[in-house]
Amino acid sequence: MSVNDWLSVLRQEYLRGFIKSGGAAVKFVVPQGPTEHEQVLNNLEAACREDNYHYAAIDAASTRVHMVDKLFHDIAKQISWDDLAYNFLCTMLLDSQYLAPADREDFNITQIAYLNGLDLGEMRAIINNRLREQLMRDYAMTQEFRTAMLKLCQAQLDPQDLGFGVTEAIKEWLRGELQLISALRSASIFQKVGRHNGRELLSSLAHWLKVTGRSGLVLTVDISQFMVNKKPGPESSALYYTSSAVVDGYEVLRQFIDSTDELTHCLIVVVAPPSFLTDEQRGVRKYDALYFRIWDEVHDRKRINPLSSLVRIANQEAPVISEIAGRYI
Repeated sequence: MSVNDWLSVLRQEYLRGFIKSGGAAVKFVVPQGPTEHEQVLNNLEAACREDNYHYAAIDAASTRVHMVDKLFHDIAKQISWDDLAYNFLCTMLLDSQYLAPADREDFNITQIAYLNGLDLGEMRAIINNRLREQLMRDYAMTQEFRTAMLKLCQAQLDPQDLGFGVTEAIKEWLRGELQLISALRSASIFQKVGRHNGRELLSSLAHWLKVTGRSGLVLTVDISQFMVNKKPGPESSALYYTSSAVVDGYEVLRQFIDSTDELTHCLIVVVAPPSFLTDEQRGVRKYDALYFRIWDEVHDRKRINPLSSLVRIANQEAPVISEIAGRYI
């Protein structure tokens, strides 16, 4: 199947429908050459911009994909957290029929109160009540994530109200750069992001993106580095995965597949080289729990199903049929 054929079906059946409506899916794509590999990543990123998704790209060569907390941290580094908080507040005010400053530089609690002809204390109470109802009671996100987003929203309204450094500490906590968790004690966050909560925080992020006006999250995970069986030399900055680390990486991906019922507005596309299908030592056959979830054991000899969990990509013309839609493409 060609890159364009696959992407056309993915946009029609997933990005513009299932994912935007609240669904989640994990897809494995195996480009047959470096050209197709690059096209998959570039074309998918372009499609996400057009369809209003936040696109995040993770490469196993620079991110420890076998550790879900490291995966979340590197996604968080690709997020403009202040912009999301600002968008949420603007939408909240407009939905409640309150005026918001047209210029972002004037966006603060004092100016908002003035525009709406209200006392500062009264305006603050109204906004706090709305934040409590629309953010803190949104249980699709974890308690820690909701608390962090609340503080970022409050910082948009009155940065001095939170105390020195709290806002930056929250963003460092999300990005995995925070040295001491005690810096967030005043924000009621008491534990760092780890393997025990990384996946739940990723799910919260996908939901938060939807709440703040995006269609959702599209995440690409390039696991080509899993196939490298020799440790890179000192001149290389690429990570090396031992056989056990590769299995741990496959376990993380398997967990995402099994938790799609808990994810919302999220598409994860795992991009792998052809050796992923054939390498007995490092390929998908190394971990049966993942293999049996994605392998197309039964398939048509002549027609490719672009909606299957595993799709092989090659820039050549081939008949493709969508089994769900029941039509040729």
